[in-house]
Amino acid sequence: MKVLAIGNSFSADATRYLHDIAKADDVTLEVANLYIGGCPLDRHYRNMLSGAKAYELQYDGHMTGFSVSLDDALLNRSWDVVTLQQASPRSFDKASYFPYIQALAEHVRTCQPTAKLLVHQTWAYEAGSDKLLLTAGYETPTGMLADICAAYSEAAAEIRADGIIPSGELMGKLLEHGIPKVHRDTFHASLGLGRYALGLLWYRMLTGASVADNAFCSFDQPVTEEEQRIAKACVDAFALLS
Repeated sequence: MKVLAIGNSFSADATRYLHDIAKADDVTLEVANLYIGGCPLDRHYRNMLSGAKAYELQYDGHMTGFSVSLDDALLNRSWDVVTLQQASPRSFDKASYFPYIQALAEHVRTCQPTAKLLVHQTWAYEAGSDKLLLTAGYETPTGMLADICAAYSEAAAEIRADGIIPSGELMGKLLEHGIPKVHRDTFHASLGLGRYALGLLWYRMLTGASVADNAFCSFDQPVTEEEQRIAKACVDAFALLS
């Protein structure tokens, strides 16, 4: 399976371990991430129009050192899945998605007519953080997440996406199930558990495989066996993409 994420640091978080999680099940999964820190949909749209080599290319969870344009990546090979997402500071604002996500979706389908087009739902900021209160304007992560979910659902319906990868919902579920911290800086995913759980979710959604017995355990920061168990249980509780 070949996956292309048109995203930013949040897709970098979600795909850091994805290739290696699949490899642990003897599944071949290649993942490329088009990285610009904090890149929103309107900037992806402008990059689409300009053809600028504005992206740092990440491959299988690592920086490659190559700068590419959107079309360099889209036309490089036959992709099975392409994902789109909004930047986290705008993720709760429905208006910020349009008309950019429609134009990007149309372009993706023109370049890769057989690929599934998925929307990657981003997540809320850490409770009590300045990022949550002052930047996003929410009292609780629950309020922010509710608006994120609504915005992504509307966007996915508008572009007739093949599904939503519910990373935001997963991050909330981890906290509900006793994981004390899923962020590293109040908004990005933690380098161990956070990124691991997101990778498991993408793997389950993309392949349909249960993660219960997945043996991957090579983390950038320690993840306890209990945290691994909780992450796997939370991920396997999600319904699969249709």
